[in-house]
Order: sequence, then C-alpha cells, then structure tokens
Amino acid sequence: MTISPSVTKPRTMKRSRCFAAAEPLMSDTLAAKTEAAIAVLREIAAAHSPAVFANSFGAEDMVLTHLIASEKIDIALFAIDTGRLPAETYTLMAEVEKRYGIALGLIFPERAAVERFVSDHGINGFYDSVELRKACCHARKVEPLQRALAGKAAWVTGLRAAQSTTRDTLQVKANDTANGLLKFSPLADWSEAEVWEFIRTHKLPYNALHDQGYPSLGCAPCTRAIQPGEDVRAGRWWWENPETKECGLHMVDGRLQRIKADPTSQRADSPLHS
Repeated sequence: MTISPSVTKPRTMKRSRCFAAAEPLMSDTLAAKTEAAIAVLREIAAAHSPAVFANSFGAEDMVLTHLIASEKIDIALFAIDTGRLPAETYTLMAEVEKRYGIALGLIFPERAAVERFVSDHGINGFYDSVELRKACCHARKVEPLQRALAGKAAWVTGLRAAQSTTRDTLQVKANDTANGLLKFSPLADWSEAEVWEFIRTHKLPYNALHDQGYPSLGCAPCTRAIQPGEDVRAGRWWWENPETKECGLHMVDGRLQRIKADPTSQRADSPLHS
C-alpha cells in the first residue's frame, strides 16, 4: 500500500490526545497505526480543506469519529439519513452528539425522488429486482452523498483494505473521479480486530446491532443478522447474489470498490469483539 509523502509526514508531530496518561494502553502496533491515522487526518485538514467525513456509524466510523473529535481536527462530520435506518443507528447518532458535543450534519434524500420510487414500485419495491434496489440506493444514498460532497476538496471514509476485493490497490489517498475530489481511508491498513481493540480500549459507543449478529450495517429492510459460518457481509442485501451487492457509493478512478469479507474478522459463530 502506497501513501503519499505529504500524508505520511505531517507538519505537526505533537503527541495526540489518544495517548494521554489517563487512557488505557493499546498494543504497540495499534498505537503506531493510531498515530499514523491521526497524521493523515491532520494533513487532510491542513492541505485539503474543506474536507468532510461520511459517518455511517459502523465500527470503523466510531474510531474515526473519536480521532477527529478528540484531536479537534477541522474535518466536518455528516451522515446520510436514508429514512430507513435501524432504530439502533439513530440511538447511536444521539449518543455520539452527546459524548463529543457535536452536531452531526444530516443529509436527507430528495423527497420527490423517494416519493416517485415508492409511488411507482411500492414501499419495499427494492426487493423485486437488482435494478430497483440500485435505484432505491441511488435515491436514498448516492444522490445525497453527491450533494454532501459538492464543493469539497476531500472526503474521509472508514474503508479498510481487508474489506475490499481491490485490497492490493486500496490507497490511503485516492482520486474519486465520480465525485471530483480526493478520497481518504485513514484505516486502510487496520484489521477488524484492531478496530475493536481501539473501541474497547477507549470505551467508545458503537451500534448495539453489532452485539446481535450484525457485523455490517445498512438500511433496516436491507440488513439482517448473519448465521454461524456465514460471510460477515451475508446480511447485506441478503436476497441478492453476492456479485450484485453494492450501492455505488465507493468509486475510485472510475472503478467500483466492492466489499468482501475481512479474512481477519470474526464470523457469526464466534464473538464479534470478544
């Protein structure tokens, strides 16, 4: 994995707040990766403003939220409220705002687009075909994301290399040609185990659905708990073939970044974050 020199050598090398004396200790490897992620975030804020973080309230996003908020890094946080999110996700939104004293920028789908889809295809028409499911994703997720990124120089995501079929080419810094800006993945080289080690060490809030067999989260009607032995993303768009499971949010250099199982992750037959 290649990281541009401008990202790996931040202008400011001050010790991060994540290593204050009152904080529990992390493994040396995770501590080093945490400092590297903070350096990336600081450089984004310094060299690629305005920058935003797209928070979908997964486990990785809780790590990035903590780093941005606790280090007081000038990267705005936003979330897309599709109108079909699980109740547990809304609960976590409120908990995050209270813990960090921030106001999340919520982006909503265009009302007319959603009403047109429901009128033409029914409230759950996305179950009827891959094309209709992708149309629903576009109205509720892709188009709102495009609006949120308009006029921005860079955006931050919680993507990790171990989740992507393009893992050999996933970069910390990439050119998002679909949206016309830079895209950063500061946790690109983190494993799922390291994400949960960080969450446990810092006692971060996380989505309660993770404790109910949901390793991957999305809209409520499109996500289910996985069964013992299933792939960690088997619960996303569970009625479709694995080859069609994407929503179009993550394009780099004109290519879709499909998500696959992290080989280091825990499956449904063992604790997700024990």
